[in-house]
Amino acid sequence: MPLQQYKKRLKTTFFIALCFFATSCGSPTVPNALLSLIERGSIKVGTLYGAATYYNGAEGPQGFEYELLAGFSDYLGVTLDLYPFYSYDAMLEQLAEGNLDIVATGDAVTDALLMRFTYGPAYQTVAQHLVYRAGTTRPRELDSLVDPVVAVSGSSQAQLLAVLNGDSESLLVTTEDSDAEELLQKVATGEIAYTLADSNRLALQRRRHPNLAVGLTVREEMPMAWALNPELDDSIKAAIIEYFGTVHQSGWFTVLEEKYFGHIRQFDYVDSRAFNQSAESLLKDYKSMFQQYAGDLDWRLLAAMSYQESHWDPDAISRTGVRGLMMLTMDTANDWDVEDRTDAEQSIRGGSRYFASLLGRIPARIGDPDRTWMAMAAYNLGLGHLEDARILTERQGGNPDLWVDVKQRLPQLRQKKYYRTTRYGYARGDEALQYVDNIRRYYDSLLWLDEQGRI
Repeated sequence: MPLQQYKKRLKTTFFIALCFFATSCGSPTVPNALLSLIERGSIKVGTLYGAATYYNGAEGPQGFEYELLAGFSDYLGVTLDLYPFYSYDAMLEQLAEGNLDIVATGDAVTDALLMRFTYGPAYQTVAQHLVYRAGTTRPRELDSLVDPVVAVSGSSQAQLLAVLNGDSESLLVTTEDSDAEELLQKVATGEIAYTLADSNRLALQRRRHPNLAVGLTVREEMPMAWALNPELDDSIKAAIIEYFGTVHQSGWFTVLEEKYFGHIRQFDYVDSRAFNQSAESLLKDYKSMFQQYAGDLDWRLLAAMSYQESHWDPDAISRTGVRGLMMLTMDTANDWDVEDRTDAEQSIRGGSRYFASLLGRIPARIGDPDRTWMAMAAYNLGLGHLEDARILTERQGGNPDLWVDVKQRLPQLRQKKYYRTTRYGYARGDEALQYVDNIRRYYDSLLWLDEQGRI
């Protein structure tokens, strides 16, 4: 279902819920805090900059927390007034003083925070990991640490470590000069020995810094939720509960989780490290060709596909006879006027045109990024097998237009119980799933390396 349809459904649901708050839809008696917000026409939200929360990307504002918040403002029918902060303490102070309606830190809720603020429902749980640099001595107990753990002042990690620290002054060092992502980078470069990071942020940063390693898990599960001013009534909290119930029921929350975290849950140190090294050493030979032939595609996505196919080796050949940077079959090469599959430029030109044609054959009602991931799977196992997976998805009550649902059925194409009922039969659908997830990770890494001027 396209995002706009989800948002339309959210607004309809909220209107119905709003009527329950009122004596009648004609004479509302909505509780004060929610009514005040709606009459103002905007919701004031504090958040932090970061890949897991909010940032301005090439296509405008992005981030898991940002999209959840934008969905909530649409649900209420008000404008989202977002205030990004650099400091936890300053942001929470503004909430306590009543200058913000909600704070969404993308961070875990601690006991200390629960004593200060009211919280909405938990929408995710995260683990808290002690992170160190691979290749150095692995820390197995907090008591045995020689160097301190550095955390952001006011963060959940700093609060958790302060409790664990007890009377010792050596375990924790806090800083206002770096955010959580920068601290992970400093661990990766050896500037600091340790930091404490939640599982979401660590997963996002490991694709950039594959030498980040988990020494020990300090807490297995901690809830994530939005903070509210405890001086207000519970009407905004009630609306948040309704909202999260709706986005879970509609499937939109699952779609959003898949978009930001679905491809990074599994981590391969050797593969990630090799990719980053290859990107900085090999990609320059082909970058201009990817840019020239990408057309409407992002050239970095095309480059990520090529790495998955051939590791940017123009002479690569598979056991099935596909060849070149984009690993074209002989039939595909003929279809797209590629005379020499080992010629880098011809391979990139043919591969990009073939991929663009697959995108054009995905049903028009399917929006991005689902459309792109499905076309990518079709590049790997064929459009017919992708259609089989979509049909299996529909048979089993899933949405054949959502990648998050279709990807779950791809491995079934290898199981006789399922493939015997399909038009095109057996296929290595599990490999196609891994293929897409790998490319998504490579693509994310290329975006970051490009931003850093390293490719």
